Amino acid sequence: MVLRAGTILTLLALTGCEEPLTLAQVCKETPGFCSDLNKDSHCKNERSEVILKRYIEYKKPTDENKYQLLKGFESYNQCITLAAKIEHIKLKSKTTSRIEGQLTSIKEMTRLYQDTKNTNHPGLLYYHWSRNNEQNALTRLLAMENDESVTNSAEMQFYLASYYIKFDDEKTIDLLYKTLELNKQGQQPNPEVYTSLISLFYKHDKYKHAYIFSKVAQSAGIENIDLLPIEHQLMSDGKNLDALDTLAQQTYEQIQNGEFVSPREF
Repeated sequence: MVLRAGTILTLLALTGCEEPLTLAQVCKETPGFCSDLNKDSHCKNERSEVILKRYIEYKKPTDENKYQLLKGFESYNQCITLAAKIEHIKLKSKTTSRIEGQLTSIKEMTRLYQDTKNTNHPGLLYYHWSRNNEQNALTRLLAMENDESVTNSAEMQFYLASYYIKFDDEKTIDLLYKTLELNKQGQQPNPEVYTSLISLFYKHDKYKHAYIFSKVAQSAGIENIDLLPIEHQLMSDGKNLDALDTLAQQTYEQIQNGEFVSPREF
């Protein structure tokens, strides 16, 4: 079972123990958190995360814990919805339990949205807007744009970029750069950070920048990056691709090490 460090630390704080609470212990203490999810091996990691986050939210129903649970259920829902479409020929009960898990995730996400209607949590406000098209939530989120809970969060900087990309390219690039600045060592940024930067730089004829982030994206394991048109533009301008490859590798390592510094130019 793979658990995120934040989940483990929260469980330690809740239990007051040196050892984190296990999945088996949660299911024994609160069996309802486990019994209404799928029973087979599909979506194992997502299921485990949801069970533990349900327990955390149950013990301490803060907006932050509700937000983490909402994200957990969304990931679980995406996985189990696909799994529910796979019919198990021999054991119909497995298919049934997947559908039960899917319905549970929808019910719980609805509950969490209802519970947080009046929230001031930036992540929840973004979800209320992006998932439910609640314009009031967007208005409240934009009013918090310079709040530390937003400016110091890579996740929130990326969320804002996904809003501004519709009409403000320069600000979007600044926000995406800030997202990379805030990326912690060893973490992989959302792939859309790279693909958005590539698209924006190419759109504005910034081929050197588009090439560098295309190579960074490839190093991060992102597939289907079309380098050929960018390479052709650069070679026709007489640019040295070897030098750009070196710069791209340095940029990738800086991001991975949590040391990226935005050039802040466009």
